[in-house]
Amino acid sequence: MLAATVRVAGDLDLAEECVQEAYAAAMRGWPRDGVPGNPAAWLTTAAKRRAVDAIRREQTFRSKLPLLLEPEEIAVDRLLDDEDPDGGVPDDRLRLIFTCCHPALSQEAQLALTLRLVCGVPTPDVARAFLVSEPTMAARITRAKKKISGARIPYRVPRAAELPDRLRPVLGVIHLLFTTGHTAPSGADLVNADLVDRALHLARMLHELMPDEPEVRGLLALLLVTDARRATRVDAAGRLLRLQEQDRTRWDRSAMAEARDLIVAGLRRGRPGRYLLQAAIASLYAEAPSFEQTDWPQIVELYDRLLEVWPSPVVALNRTVPLAMAAGPQVALAEVERLERDGGLTGYQYLPAVKADLLLRSGRKVEAREAYGRALAVTANEAERAFLSERLADLDTASGRS
Repeated sequence: MLAATVRVAGDLDLAEECVQEAYAAAMRGWPRDGVPGNPAAWLTTAAKRRAVDAIRREQTFRSKLPLLLEPEEIAVDRLLDDEDPDGGVPDDRLRLIFTCCHPALSQEAQLALTLRLVCGVPTPDVARAFLVSEPTMAARITRAKKKISGARIPYRVPRAAELPDRLRPVLGVIHLLFTTGHTAPSGADLVNADLVDRALHLARMLHELMPDEPEVRGLLALLLVTDARRATRVDAAGRLLRLQEQDRTRWDRSAMAEARDLIVAGLRRGRPGRYLLQAAIASLYAEAPSFEQTDWPQIVELYDRLLEVWPSPVVALNRTVPLAMAAGPQVALAEVERLERDGGLTGYQYLPAVKADLLLRSGRKVEAREAYGRALAVTANEAERAFLSERLADLDTASGRS
């Protein structure tokens, strides 16, 4: 609704108000008159009409102040049309993502604003994705909205020629949306299927829109091959299963094959970017006949290339997992401890979790228990908390404390 209404309103705050008013009108009228046959269409049309009414009021106001403000003519009679002949983006939500990713905003502001307002990701979960506190993230989103309003940034559809310049933050938004759904930052379930499916839909739409962009191919391939394991990531009781515990016969082979074709086509173009390299890494994990037969050295090599194009501490941490398999847990543990000293992953729950596993594999059980405790303290997802608690219980049993 917000994505459809902002096209009419041309202003995010106005669109949000109109959507809220439409819901309020439904709450008043539907108990009395009955629920319409298509509630979503009713709400969207009501919100759009309120936006048109607001624009007409604004035009009337501007016409009375010709010396203070040059009136901007808006063909309000056309605002309710479903077609947008000047736009290059065929999906309302994808269109609004491109609109929010305006070059006048910082990339971080673009990502945060779009995740929160377009994709509906709660502010606490957005904050976790950026490794900052909730108040900090709320302030950033507020500042971004104020900048849009103060700078009079138009919420119009970018023309086709403008799309490549906005591609990088759009890719980032879709990837973060998928990541937030793939492992929900909080809640009882490991996966938020709605967010995952939404991200996959947007990635497919983007690929249809820009089929020759290697990083668009890479992002879609990454999402497909990662989501191919969805059905096996927890058992029937909701217990988290590690990669080596998952039933590979239940993985989505068609999604993996589609991802493989996208990766090969992207790599043929040369100079792969971050998403294509991540997709290649994920595909190597998935295509291995078994966990033990995974090509760990090649995955480490791909991570080295990924760090060259995307020097992220999260990537460096992820690299330690195959490094431990290729070179031993103590070598990987040294890398984790270096990342810990650097401080770039402070508050990131997977750093103490990875460290705990490496400590345990190195025979340092007391330190492993402490690290698992630290990971548990900063983890909000219930499935992950249960997994960490189980690891702690196993350590207690082994040490004779239970």
